[in-house]
Amino acid sequence: MKRFRRYPTFIFMLVSLALVVSILSCSTFTIPPVQPQSGQEPDSFVNENTANQTNSSESEIPVNIIVSAEDANLIELYAAVSPGVVTIKTFADMDGSIDTTLELGQGSGFVIDREGHIVTNQHVIEGSEEIEVDFPSGLRVWAELIGVDLDSDLAVLKVDVPADELNPLSLGDSSLVQVGQAVIAIGNPFGLDGSMTTGIISAIGRTLDSQRASPGGQPFTAGDLIQTDAAINPGNSGGPLLNTSGEVIGVSRAIATEIFSTSGSAVNSGVGFAIPINILKKVLSSLIEEGSHAYPYLGISSLSAQSWNLKVLEQIGLPADASGAYVTCVTPGGPADRAGVIGAGSCSAASLLPGGDLITALNDHPVYEFNDLLAYLITETNVGDTITIHALRDGTEVEILLTLEARP
Repeated sequence: MKRFRRYPTFIFMLVSLALVVSILSCSTFTIPPVQPQSGQEPDSFVNENTANQTNSSESEIPVNIIVSAEDANLIELYAAVSPGVVTIKTFADMDGSIDTTLELGQGSGFVIDREGHIVTNQHVIEGSEEIEVDFPSGLRVWAELIGVDLDSDLAVLKVDVPADELNPLSLGDSSLVQVGQAVIAIGNPFGLDGSMTTGIISAIGRTLDSQRASPGGQPFTAGDLIQTDAAINPGNSGGPLLNTSGEVIGVSRAIATEIFSTSGSAVNSGVGFAIPINILKKVLSSLIEEGSHAYPYLGISSLSAQSWNLKVLEQIGLPADASGAYVTCVTPGGPADRAGVIGAGSCSAASLLPGGDLITALNDHPVYEFNDLLAYLITETNVGDTITIHALRDGTEVEILLTLEARP
C-alpha cells in the first residue's frame, strides 16, 4: 500500500504564496512615453501588447482590472468629453511658401455648438495668419477667427466639418463653484494632446491683467477668475476646466510659476487660473455676431487684495477692520469722475495717499475687495446701466449714481 506523507499546513501556505508571487510577476506595467522634442528620435518603448506577445508562452492568465467608483466616473467623463476638446495650431506665412511657414505655437480649445464654433484663448491665436484645428479623430482643418475678447482673453473660431466631428461640451454655472470642489482639465500641454489632469478649486474671484491697455497705459483688469491646482501647463491654454459632472465651468488661461523648463517654458506649480464659464456665456453672442464685446467701465483704480495690510490701512487712514475697494485715483473725464467719485490723488502718483472713497457695495451687492467689484461689474451689469455706488467718505456713508460706459 502506498503511503502519503502529511505536510504541515504552513508548507501549503508557503506554496500558495509562491504561486501568487509568480502570477503577479507575469503582469506587465507600461510607462507612457514622453513625446520627443523636434529633431530627436524617440527611445524604444516596450508596450503591453508587445510584452504579452513576447511572453505568451510563459503565461496566458487574464488579470482583472478593478477600479473604484470615483475612477470609473473619471474614465466615463473623459470618454464623453474628450471628443469635444481640440488642439489649436497657429502659423505665420512668411512669403507663401512651405519652407517659410512658421508655426507660432499650440494651444487647446473646445466645441460649443453644432454650428462649428470653437472657444480658445485670445493669446493662443494672437499674431497668427492661419489657424489649424485638430480633432481627436485625426481630422485637421483650417479655422476662421470669428471674434476676440481682449479683456477676458477669449477667442471664438469657426470650422466647416462633418456633423459627426462636432461634439459640443455642456456649459455649467460658474457662480455655483466652491473652494475644495474637484475639477478636471483636458488639453494639449507641451503638445501632448488629449491630456487629462485633476485637482480642486483653490480659490475664486482672482484677478489678472487684461490683454488690453487702459487710457493711462496700464492694462485693464480681468476679474472673477477661478484658481485651481489641477495641472495646467503651456498648451493647456484655451482648454476646458470641468466639474465632475462633465460640465465646463472655466476656460484654462494662465499659471503663476517661478519654475521654467530648459526651453524657457513655464512649468506648473499648482497655481493655475481659468476664465469662469459665466463670462464666456455672457460675451459669446457678441463675439459671434459682432466680433467683440464691450465691458462696462467705471474709470477708477484701486488697491488689490494682496496690497491690503495694516501698514497700508494706517497710511490711508482706515481702521484695521476696513474692507472694500479703495479708490486710489479717478480717470479724468470718465464715468466715475463725472458722477463725483473721489480718488486719493493723481493716477500717476507714486505714493499711496489718504482721502479716497472706499466703495463698500454696488447696487446693494457687498464689495469686500476690488475683486468683488470687478466680478459684479463683469457678470451682472451692462454698458448703459445706471448703478448705485455705496461708499465711505471721511467716515460718512454716501450713495453715488453712475451710468456705466464701455471700456475705451
